[in-house]
Amino acid sequence: MDSADHMSRSIDLAVTAIRGAGLSRYDDPTPCRDYTVRDVVNHIAFGLLLAHRSATREAWDPSWTGESRTPFLVGRPETEWADACAAEAAATARAWVDPAAWEGEAHMGGSPMPAATVGSIMTAEFAVHAWDLAVATGRTVDIPPGLGEVVLEGVVSIAPAGRDGGWFAAAVAVPAEAGAFERALGESGRDPGWTPSR
Repeated sequence: MDSADHMSRSIDLAVTAIRGAGLSRYDDPTPCRDYTVRDVVNHIAFGLLLAHRSATREAWDPSWTGESRTPFLVGRPETEWADACAAEAAATARAWVDPAAWEGEAHMGGSPMPAATVGSIMTAEFAVHAWDLAVATGRTVDIPPGLGEVVLEGVVSIAPAGRDGGWFAAAVAVPAEAGAFERALGESGRDPGWTPSR
């Protein structure tokens, strides 16, 4: 499996998680501190838009912020969010299939960095947030071992900046025998055993 395949698989997991998060759960808590299910759905949607534009090198509107409603969700009833996210996800996955998307520099919401780094970070982002939504709504997510290793690599690469920026909590210790994805969750400040009641 190459980088584009991992990105596509991670995006598929995120879309499945969004579709599985019923509207009745949108106000429920998630492992993301201070984020409800609704907030995580919106955050994934923003990530899809960011990843798409990074791959195609389209300009990022400086007025867009992660705290805002994702532009393609503005004005849409929440009943349409899953379909809107799925459409953007398909376009994003197609964009990253192009080998050129992984070459040279891309942007991360305006900040230039190696395109392969953006791809790695966003692959990790989609898988971790798919897990957030799944466990918040009483479900599980199946992360293949190979993807787990890629997610761990992506999380580790951004964890110091994430902690400095306040969007990653302190690392959570996981058992020595934990798999790569569980280690990635711990590195991102998540407890792999999190449940809505904990």
